[in-house]
Amino acid sequence: MLPSRRRFLTAVLAGPVLPTFLPGIAAAQSAPLPLTPACHDGDAPTLAQTEGPYFKPDTPLKRDLTADAPRGERVTVAGYVLDRRCQPMRGALVELWHADERGVYDNQGYRLRGHQLTDEAGRWWFTTIAPGVYSGRTRHYHVKVQRPGGRVLTTQLYFPGEPRNARDELFDPRLTLDIRTGADGWSARYDFVVT
Repeated sequence: MLPSRRRFLTAVLAGPVLPTFLPGIAAAQSAPLPLTPACHDGDAPTLAQTEGPYFKPDTPLKRDLTADAPRGERVTVAGYVLDRRCQPMRGALVELWHADERGVYDNQGYRLRGHQLTDEAGRWWFTTIAPGVYSGRTRHYHVKVQRPGGRVLTTQLYFPGEPRNARDELFDPRLTLDIRTGADGWSARYDFVVT
């Protein structure tokens, strides 16, 4: 992990994330992006969405997916897994899969697919790329989250300011990532609330 990426993880996972805009993608957005909803005691779980047709079981234990698409624009996606009392969940499974920079999924192997367990503080993170768009969909990540012994939450995470957000029937602003830009790429945060 690069020192700048380590500083990012320390800063992002230690405090609130301020909304910023992606260069070129959100330049036309006129209103500020609302923050990812903060966890409040008794909050409803994170909104579930379809896993889509490209899910594959048995992903590798892998945090760094950048080698799978070296020409893609780097993104560190990070956050916490929390229970409904806003307590961090140690050992929760977080699985991520998405299209490459051209909007193509790897259906033969496990490129841009991986999973991990949250650390002692309930934190998770992947270093990956910004997914490309494809017909009918806006830019998004697919995610499955499961606390030990809990139900599997399947959902999708979206990028702010995407022109296709308004035309994508699955897009929900409650699943929008908080994005920052930095010298070594984009950084994004989303905290999951699970049962």
